[in-house]
Amino acid sequence: MHPALFHLGAFVIPSYGVAAALGILLALALSHLTARSAGLDPRHLWNILVLGVFSALVVSRLFLIVLNLSDLRHHPRWLLAIAIVHHPLLAAAGLLGAAVATVVYLRWAQLPALPVLDALSAPLAVAAAFEQVGALLAGSGYGSDSTAPWAVTYSSEMAARWSGTPLGVALHPVQAYAALAALAIAALALLLARFLPARRPGDIAGPCLIAAGVALFLTENFRDWEARGVLFHGAVDAPQLAAIALVLVGGLVLTDFGRKPDATDEGAAHG
Repeated sequence: MHPALFHLGAFVIPSYGVAAALGILLALALSHLTARSAGLDPRHLWNILVLGVFSALVVSRLFLIVLNLSDLRHHPRWLLAIAIVHHPLLAAAGLLGAAVATVVYLRWAQLPALPVLDALSAPLAVAAAFEQVGALLAGSGYGSDSTAPWAVTYSSEMAARWSGTPLGVALHPVQAYAALAALAIAALALLLARFLPARRPGDIAGPCLIAAGVALFLTENFRDWEARGVLFHGAVDAPQLAAIALVLVGGLVLTDFGRKPDATDEGAAHG
């Protein structure tokens, strides 16, 4: 694989960053369509996506600095390399930062949460798919040993240095599995928005959250669990615990939890 897309003199342009950036641009473009389908101003979705990306980057990098503060004091030049370090714990911290920023923006702009989640489902899935393509190129979040004919073998020292990827070992291309699952979820969101009759807020986000949880749980079985947080004596890893939470949240979204009845519902109830 190719952790470095190309070099500009002494500067390295990482494949992961380019793929992730492309995914964000596509998500922003798609949000125009999904926002209007949900009856929202597309500018709000742009603001949420940009704010979420910025918050995720800042929180994950600050978290990395705090974890390695003593080493960075002795090697301050390492600060230049923190942008290319990838780790599940950093991803979790970044996602938490993005979620908090989104909630703050929703309250500030007085936007309804469920329609926003509906409109974000397809764009976020597309962004996740491209992020996983970047991870495949970089060797980040690599898979377990595999004898499958489609297994990938990394040979780049950059992959080993940046992501701890084992070299010369055939591995499951689990990032490709996750990317395909994310694209399928994006297609599901678009199909529900187009063809689901009498759609209520949350009827897109709920199935997508459940599908994302199932996909995450299954694909984790093909990843190398080292440093991913093994729990309950090796029964699950930390991302799989998050996957279960996604399924539960998706189920809540599909129920009447947190929904305000509209006029039709109220009329039916009184009738």
